[in-house]
Amino acid sequence: MPALEARRRPTARQQALLAELETLFLAEGFAGFTLDDLASRLRCSKSTLYALAPSKEQLAVKVVAHFFRGAAERIEERINGIDDARKLIGEYLAGVSAHLNRASAAFMTDIAEFAPARDTYQLNSRVAARRIRAFIDKGVADGVFRDVHARLVAEMTGLIVEGIQTGVLGRRTDVSDAEAFTALGELLLGGLTKDH
Repeated sequence: MPALEARRRPTARQQALLAELETLFLAEGFAGFTLDDLASRLRCSKSTLYALAPSKEQLAVKVVAHFFRGAAERIEERINGIDDARKLIGEYLAGVSAHLNRASAAFMTDIAEFAPARDTYQLNSRVAARRIRAFIDKGVADGVFRDVHARLVAEMTGLIVEGIQTGVLGRRTDVSDAEAFTALGELLLGGLTKDH
């Protein structure tokens, strides 16, 4: 069993390639590239890319997942040790916004138009909505948020996150996902925080 697990773990070179691909895709998107293009840009062989994933499409999904996994880890580090629900929501959504600000419109469009990558974004959006719900519940329990119908507010927040993720809010309001998450934080904190 340990030998099998060791084979699944990316090598240092593969990790470096994933990081380079992430930087490239964030800047330029991924739909327009062929494997030949990517091998040329990264100065590696196609077989090196095939070691990461068996097709360009699966490589794109792997890089998108790598981006969101890394973002989630850094956001969790950002909020580690914060106990105040207001600060948790503010820092969490600021972290989401900061990471999405790294993504070009081309990258976000490619995610929206490629179902497997879109599924990865949706999964991460659902996780974010659950985290925000937990922060709202904590704030109500701690007495720093008004005694609202926390579950309803959390579900509405989940729908807003879904609207951001699917691009509906961006198309209707001409704002980026990062701007939308910032506005969501302002809306939540302004609407939930008790007046003292």
